[in-house]
Amino acid sequence: MNRKVVITGIGVLSPIGIGRDRYWEGLFQEKTGFKTISLFDTASFNVCVAGEISDFDPVAILGKKGLRTLDRSTRLITSAAQLAIDNSGLQITDENTNSIGVSIGTTFGSLHSISQFDREGLVEGPKYVNPSLFPNTVINSPASQVSIRCRIKGFNTTVSTGFCAGLDAVSYAVNFIKLNRARVVLAGGVEELCEEIYHGFYKLGCLSGLDGSEPVCCPYDARRNGIILSEGASVAVFEDEEYALRRGAEIIAAVTGCGNAFDSEAERSFQHAGKGLAKAISLALQDAALTHAEIDYISSSANSSQGLDRMETKAIKEVFREHAYKIPVSTIKSMIGESFSASGALALAAAAGAIHKGFIPPTVNYKEKDPECDLDYVANGTRAQEIKNALVISSDPYGNNSAIIVGKYE
Repeated sequence: MNRKVVITGIGVLSPIGIGRDRYWEGLFQEKTGFKTISLFDTASFNVCVAGEISDFDPVAILGKKGLRTLDRSTRLITSAAQLAIDNSGLQITDENTNSIGVSIGTTFGSLHSISQFDREGLVEGPKYVNPSLFPNTVINSPASQVSIRCRIKGFNTTVSTGFCAGLDAVSYAVNFIKLNRARVVLAGGVEELCEEIYHGFYKLGCLSGLDGSEPVCCPYDARRNGIILSEGASVAVFEDEEYALRRGAEIIAAVTGCGNAFDSEAERSFQHAGKGLAKAISLALQDAALTHAEIDYISSSANSSQGLDRMETKAIKEVFREHAYKIPVSTIKSMIGESFSASGALALAAAAGAIHKGFIPPTVNYKEKDPECDLDYVANGTRAQEIKNALVISSDPYGNNSAIIVGKYE
């Protein structure tokens, strides 16, 4: 269990940039990725803004072969995986493929495919459905296609824990490497933007702008009134340090601690939640053998909803006490929106960039202070700062809580 796990490659598809460097540059420049939805008809909605990836061309990344029957989620995650492999310089061969695994977090990944497949079956009859589209209707399809396209023969896992799925998939990968059950793991998360998912969040009343105001994503701000839904995919190459050094890989950062905890008092408003997140953070600090003062930055999962933003602030203060006011806290969702199961993986990629490039991504659109959200949220401006240890956190309305510490590699 003493094996060190390092990150050697990152592949990102986000509303503010495709590819690791464009993504990091977008965060540095405080770029927002919200635009009018073009993927489906929004005539029945009075809110039609989302974090859509409008410049996505899978052919440019993967080539034409085998794309015709893949759904959007699978195209996104396989593209992110290929970008991560290219970025890491990893060569997958017959000699090492059995020691390479895949761990992907997704919860709604197959929802649109199920809807379309079932609709054809109901209208035309089950005898007339296209069997080649059936594999898209199972939740493990995106992860499986990563292994198929990349010729990976090690373990393949799909994690479905809602908002926490991206980070949980990474924790799973880290444990496999530490237990010497894999040398390399491609891990991350994906979620697509589709009508079915959008309609669900719309009917739940989660979206900003439902009251007729202009949709805005402003985490921790007193004006916040809901999320802006988004899509994205992020995959990182995690390796055993010894293996990475042996093949001469550039090491971006190291994963030093992981923590997970379930909160039995959680519910959608987050009113009674917080103990689970505090415990997950404490477990990650313990795993990394770090003190409170050694955390230089917290990448939070605040998404501009009233309850989550306040709960995270409360949990951070519960763990770090008076030191909480000295730690910069920001959320990239203010720029890229809420991408559900992909959000933790995107935040982890951002934290690695913050360590690698020496800057803290800002929380944009922050104007009016909420008395219950009173930490340093790096409001409206990128901050240059050396970061040795970054804490990435995520919470799900129904009890899951995850925390991962990413450190500067030395």
